[in-house]
Amino acid sequence: MAEKGKSFIPPKGKRPKFSFYWIYAVLAIVFIAIQYFNYSNPVKETSWPKMEDMLSKQDVEKIVIVNKEKAEIYIKKEVLQRDTSYKEFSKRSFGTSATGTTPQFYYQIGSEEIFNGLLKDARDSVAAGMVRDSVPQQKIAEFKKQYPYPPSNDTRKDVFGDIFSYLLPIILLVGVWFLIMRFMSKGGGGGGQIFNIGKSKAQLFDKDTSVSVTFNDVAGLEEAKVEIMEIVDFLKNPSKYTNLGGKIPKGALLVGPPGTGKTLLAKAVAGEAKVPFFSISGSDFVEMFVGVGASRVRDLFRQAKEKAPCIIFIDEIDAIGRARGRNAITGANDERENTLNQLLTEMDGFGTNAGVIILAATNRADILDRALMRAGRFDRQIHVELPDLEERKAIFKVHLKPLKLDPGLDVDFLAKQTPGFSGADIANVCNESALIAARKNKTTIEKQDFLDAIDRIIGGLEKRNKIISAQEKKVIAYHESGHAAVSWLLEFAHPLVKVTIVPRGKALGAAWYLPEERQITTYEQMFDEITSAVGGRASEEIFFGRVSTGALNDLEKVTKQAFAMVVYFGLNKEIGNISYYDSTGQSEYTFSKPYSERTAETIDQEVRKIVESAYERAKQVLTENKENLEKLATLLLEREVIFREDLEEIFGKRPWDKEEEKKIPIASLPLTPDNSPDQA
Repeated sequence: MAEKGKSFIPPKGKRPKFSFYWIYAVLAIVFIAIQYFNYSNPVKETSWPKMEDMLSKQDVEKIVIVNKEKAEIYIKKEVLQRDTSYKEFSKRSFGTSATGTTPQFYYQIGSEEIFNGLLKDARDSVAAGMVRDSVPQQKIAEFKKQYPYPPSNDTRKDVFGDIFSYLLPIILLVGVWFLIMRFMSKGGGGGGQIFNIGKSKAQLFDKDTSVSVTFNDVAGLEEAKVEIMEIVDFLKNPSKYTNLGGKIPKGALLVGPPGTGKTLLAKAVAGEAKVPFFSISGSDFVEMFVGVGASRVRDLFRQAKEKAPCIIFIDEIDAIGRARGRNAITGANDERENTLNQLLTEMDGFGTNAGVIILAATNRADILDRALMRAGRFDRQIHVELPDLEERKAIFKVHLKPLKLDPGLDVDFLAKQTPGFSGADIANVCNESALIAARKNKTTIEKQDFLDAIDRIIGGLEKRNKIISAQEKKVIAYHESGHAAVSWLLEFAHPLVKVTIVPRGKALGAAWYLPEERQITTYEQMFDEITSAVGGRASEEIFFGRVSTGALNDLEKVTKQAFAMVVYFGLNKEIGNISYYDSTGQSEYTFSKPYSERTAETIDQEVRKIVESAYERAKQVLTENKENLEKLATLLLEREVIFREDLEEIFGKRPWDKEEEKKIPIASLPLTPDNSPDQA
């Protein structure tokens, strides 16, 4: 309880914040009160016969003609109190008694002269009746004296109504504009109000709103964490570096494929640095209004300078950092480029931003402006790549902590079955496996649940109820057997793990491989992969004498791969050691090719030669092993799913398999399924 004589002051941080909804509530209450007041003091309209009757009874105290349009009729106070016919006017609402100051009736007059004539005629008619009834002249004179004739006139102005009629259009315009601004800015952050449209939308994390994620929660990414931790260490112990004359980098750019943990790494920085951390997305700067993006950049850096030392994190910076002058349609003077110019100035312009470090993340570093990438702005580019085997193992350990696992589950096995998976993919696998186990009413998550989860993520949901004719099923079985056989019989093709003809996702059948984790690829390796990809169509032609549309996915993949061999990797003798690959991304906005029409024709011919030679090679391999291929297709039709051990029984062991590959469990699932035949 508060002490006597002292007013209660809410503690800091507990005081209610101002909201525009308060204004709406007050206006609504005022409007309702006005309406209630008007309806609680009714002035009834009357007709001339009723009014004539009131005049004859001498109930009317006075009549006031207002603005020559309406006659207000006031009833005598004593009549209101004694006559039951006026019972509804005996008392007013809000505690005011009927004193005669408020009219009880009104009568719409057509003309003031005619109304005055009616009043006079009514008076004379009553007086004549009194004479006939031998009423004393004194009373007749008294009646004429009290009779409300001639009526008084009054000219009134509705000040409130006039003001409201002037202000209503303005209020409506402002209200509509305000609502438009609210909807456009989606009511988020500081830009949610019309007067704060140029304010920064950055979310601030400081000692009051700390982030719980630390570097211990980030598995893998050891090289990236080393460079990021150096920035965090500088913020904690700046003298360690400044004593030697060193300066911390002004900016660090996290570059990598989607799902590799760039944003998670930034969250760990926010949790470890213990300094104010501003987080914002690149798209938050973009607005349809001219100058808003640049204004938000200025406001963001103004807040950062006030709280220095601090960190600014801009996620998906390519939304505003795209290279300038590439859009030939709208020109260079657009809002996005103005925002980028302001960002460049704030990062390393004429002014100084001491103690402000900028982190940014993108998966499109090739399209960023060169001025943004120069030293003094983003001094460091930290590449966050897809995790390797050991890193995947560490990521699995992090995501498996909250799960109830079978004691015999091997994390090494899971890491080996997910080459090319990002951290987000691994998190999805763990979550999906828990859902699958719960669907089967299990108490723990087993190895098969993880394999089913990887199946589900890569190939899509199994569709066993999909209607497929017997002939189509046979074609699919021979198609997938062709892929399996060619990949098994070629040295550099990816080792096969599983083949199925059960429809999954958009695919009518699929073959899974366990690709080798390598950094460089030779011509022979790529050619074997292309040969394996066209093995399905080759099998169809050998056994049925015709081909189907089921190889759409295969043809798309081999065409792109053969084109890359010729145009990008310099693996074609006719084109030579030339690469037309553009790592800057500038060719994205050009209509012309970097080579002549004659070279383009040669490229087309060489790409066709590679694919056709691979197709002929696949047919040759399958023809030589036609009997075994037929056995494999028959087995696939019978079981619908076959594994590596089944191929070993039919074709024998692969002589070029490495020892470590032989130790990998057979009933496992690799990264890249062959989603064919396609539904086309």
